[in-house]
Amino acid sequence: MITWLRNVRLEVGETINEDGSIQTKTDLFHIQVAKEGVIQAIIPATENITDVDAVNMEGKLALPPFKEMHNHLDKTYLSLGWRACRPVKNLSERLALEAAELEELAETVEQRASAMIELHLENGVNHIRTHVNIDPFIKLKNLEGVKKALKTYEQYLTYEIVAFPQHGMLAHEEMPSLLRQALEAGATILGALDPAGIDKSIEKSLQITMNIAKEYGVDVDMHLHDRGQVGFYTMDKWLDMTKEQEYKGSTSFSHAFGLSQMSPHMQKQFAKKLSEHDVEIMSTIPISVNSQLIPIDIMRAEGVKVALGCDGFYDSWSPYFSGDILEKVHNFCNYTGKSSERSLRQSLSLITQGITPLNGKGEQVWPMVGDEASFVFVDASCSAETVARLPKNRQLLNKGKIYNSKK
Repeated sequence: MITWLRNVRLEVGETINEDGSIQTKTDLFHIQVAKEGVIQAIIPATENITDVDAVNMEGKLALPPFKEMHNHLDKTYLSLGWRACRPVKNLSERLALEAAELEELAETVEQRASAMIELHLENGVNHIRTHVNIDPFIKLKNLEGVKKALKTYEQYLTYEIVAFPQHGMLAHEEMPSLLRQALEAGATILGALDPAGIDKSIEKSLQITMNIAKEYGVDVDMHLHDRGQVGFYTMDKWLDMTKEQEYKGSTSFSHAFGLSQMSPHMQKQFAKKLSEHDVEIMSTIPISVNSQLIPIDIMRAEGVKVALGCDGFYDSWSPYFSGDILEKVHNFCNYTGKSSERSLRQSLSLITQGITPLNGKGEQVWPMVGDEASFVFVDASCSAETVARLPKNRQLLNKGKIYNSKK
């Protein structure tokens, strides 16, 4: 545990130039960390400190640490060497191929999950929400391995584990029982998958999901790939059920592709309903000519919480992607044409659970004395540059503990 961070660059405000352009203002500070892992003091770097345990950050910019909110630690091929993907015609074929290799991969799940966790830590992540396959083929084996991997790194991150029925809730009669076992064995959230496209019975699948969630008092995170009216209907039906059965405020929709093909007016109206039900949208910013980006800006304007995740990478689903959650923000800004100082800066909130150093008016709101002493340090002049340029060689500090990469 360190006691002082010296020469930390913090954003303190902004300057609006005569031509209307905006520049973020920063200054250097020393930050004192209490033994409880919270910020005890923030003082100008012009003041002298003599603590021998002080760590000199040499002017690196401090940002809120990143949150990876949609991941699959159990699926990656990381640490196994190169494997390309086998082509398929549809989701059902992909699931069948995945099922065929589950037994083999289950033997290395802790090793592979650890490799992915280390990559996230190196990139500045200190919280991971991971979905873990629970299915009739391997039952709870992946959950056991992922739990062990996360336990190893818990001084550097927090985590949530979603019990995920990747092969459907209704296809195998033992699935409800297996999901209950997973929630009793350490999973903290109940997952679900395409009640229409996979389970072929929207109402039945949703009701079983609701029954299990209420039984264990857990949140629900649904993978919803179904597009068009069926995807919209599934979300709308679930929200009505949560209201009728008094389970509002406990839902995340991952992917939520059903939002993408609605008219802007319908998107705005449904966003209001999502906000009223305190639903969080988890997007992976898909890169595909066949995947329209969901209306994230409309969602956020109506008060809907939106977070990003890398999803799976280097696995049977995709050989691509760097595994950098910051790159997801970068891609989002690029796709939606964000290039101004404020729009780049505020987009960082998509991977920090809403925390940014400056608010929308350019006023400093983070960090403050009493806040958790968790940061990611980067070589950048401001958060807008961080989003646009993707600086490497990041350093994570979690509750006063520095993560040192094993590389």
